[in-house]
Order: sequence, then structure tokens, then C-alpha cells
Amino acid sequence: MKFVDEAFIEVYAGDGGSGAASFRREKFIPRGGPDGGDGGRGGSIYLVADRNINTLVDYRFLRIFRAKRGENGRGSDRYGRGGDDMVLRVPVGTVVSDADTGEALADLAHHEARAIVAKGGRGGWGNLHYKSSTNRAPRQFQPGEKGEARRLHLELKVLADVGLLGMPNAGKSTLIRAVSAAQPKVADYPFTTLAPSLGVVRIDMDKSFVMADIPGLIEGAAEGAGLGHQFLRHLQRTRLLLHVIDLAPLDPETDPAQEARAIVEELRRYNETLYQKPRWLVLNKIDMIDEEERDARIVDFVRAFGWTEPVYAVSALTGNGCAALVQAVSRWLDEHPAEALLPEVEDNEPVVLTPTPIDAPRAPSKIKQGESS
Repeated sequence: MKFVDEAFIEVYAGDGGSGAASFRREKFIPRGGPDGGDGGRGGSIYLVADRNINTLVDYRFLRIFRAKRGENGRGSDRYGRGGDDMVLRVPVGTVVSDADTGEALADLAHHEARAIVAKGGRGGWGNLHYKSSTNRAPRQFQPGEKGEARRLHLELKVLADVGLLGMPNAGKSTLIRAVSAAQPKVADYPFTTLAPSLGVVRIDMDKSFVMADIPGLIEGAAEGAGLGHQFLRHLQRTRLLLHVIDLAPLDPETDPAQEARAIVEELRRYNETLYQKPRWLVLNKIDMIDEEERDARIVDFVRAFGWTEPVYAVSALTGNGCAALVQAVSRWLDEHPAEALLPEVEDNEPVVLTPTPIDAPRAPSKIKQGESS
């Protein structure tokens, strides 16, 4: 299935039902008084994160969602039925924003995290609520409130502890195949990876971490060269970036240090927070360099690149150095636990996006005059 990580949808909450203006009419009971019931509330629309869903592909074909409206109130103190809520399930890691204003609404980073994206309208009061000692035959009633409507932008950011970054054909897919059970496509031409892939790197029976492989970047990605920046969003949740570098390029005129600087510059141009994330260098394809000159090649690269952070030389093809890299990453992750992506909430407690509470008082200006039944 083609990886789908972005979608635009429209959500329309249900309108509230109108209240009724009615009077009790029974034999031998003159002047029975008002008995108009309230209208039912309109259905709200929720987004719920579901770990059993991997993509947003369903929302590419079905884009408009409408919740049911509430029923109108009726006489004999009968209240209208509320509209059923609508629940839309999305992958864990979905970020929801208003497509028109760009305002961030919710980050569904945990299984069963919930967010109200469109609240149903309140049901109107019937004339039963307006009786008093001075108004014994009220004809006022309230119309139901309109439900909220929004155009939403859904964006999936995969959840991973470690992200792989580098040029096409740097060996990122081969590396994730070597250290996990993931099987991304590997070939001898650029851009074999067209969609992000995740691999679980298992250290022992009770310890593991998740590694993400994204399509390679090239210089000029900010202007749309190659696949552009569209997949860098999937590295924003990672705690550590591994910058994979081809230390033995096929073209002898290629300068690995220059390519590495180009990748770092594209990272900086995309997002300053992502640029500031902890980043290690992984010098790949050392099996293609003679052992006599291997150390000198590594030292020359580090000096030319001006790097002072951790450096690991590996061969993803043969597995040489991969175990040491994985163990070092695991230790670093243990020392730097993940920060909470969402505030702690009770199970099934919704994250309310709009400042207006559901139980807001009705506005008197909406009262209308109605005819008695």
C-alpha cells in the first residue's frame, strides 16, 4: 500500500434540536400550563488514535463527515433525542490542525488519545423553562444551536526513537535491515526508499527501540529537489538522529564531507528544532575501503567535516560495527528518556480543543416567540 501521511477532511457537527412551545390540553384540566420539552443536542465529532491503523489512506477518498442533529422537543414534556456522536479513528502520531488558520488543535501521540474536533450544538429550551408567577402561559422557546464546522489538516508523524538521515544510497535501508527485522527495498540506484519504514531494534528479550528510515535528501531539497522535505516531519518525534554517510562513493570526485554539510544545511532550513536534535555520524560502507587506509580515511573525513560528536564506522552490508552502534544507541536512550508528548489524561478523557465549554449558558438573544400547539 502506498504510504499516505497527509489528508484534508471536512467535519460538520450536528445542530441542536429546537425547543417546543406547547401547552397541556386535557379534558377537565383547564389552563394546564406549558409543557414544551427541550431539543436534543447535536452529535459531536471525535478523532481517536488507534495503533491498529497505519496510514491516513481512508481519508483520501472519504473527506466529508457529518454528525446527526438533535431531535426537536415536543409537547407533554417530551425532550428531543440527542444526535449520536461520530468517532473517526486515525493512526497514532496524527497531528490535527485547522486547515484554514493553521492553528494546531491536537497531537494524538498515544493509543486511544481523543480530541473533539467539532462540537454538536446545544438543544434549545422549550417553553416549560419560561413559566413563572408572572408569566403563566409563556410562548417563548429556543432554537437549537448550530453545530461546529471545520476543515481539518491531518498529518501523520511516525513514532520512533531513532531516525536515519542521509543522502540517497548512503545505506540507510541496508542499515535498518541489518539491525532490525524491517525489510525496506535495497537497490543500486538512488531513491529506492520512497516511503518511511519502521524497524524494531531488539537489544534483548525486554529491551528494544524503534528506528525510522526515510527517503534520502539531496542538496536543494528545500526547493523541491528529489523528494523534497515532505518526509522530514517523521524525524521530529525522534530523540536521536543517525546521519548515515557513504564513506566510499562510487564517483571518486564526490566529497563525502561536502555532501554531509549539504544534508545538515537542508535540515537547518527545514526546522531549527530538528536541526538542534542530538545527532551522531555513522560512516557506512567501510568494507569497501582497504584496511590499511580505513583509519586514515575516517580521520580525514572527521577533520574535514569538523565534527566533535560521536562517530561510528560500520558496514551495514557485512554487519561490522553494527552491534557496537546499537548498544551505544540503547545506552543513550536509557540515559535520555522520552519526554511526554501529551499531558497525562485519564482513559477516554477527551482533549477539548475549543475554549467554550459544552455546558455554556444559552444566550437570551436567541429566544423566539412561538405559537401554542
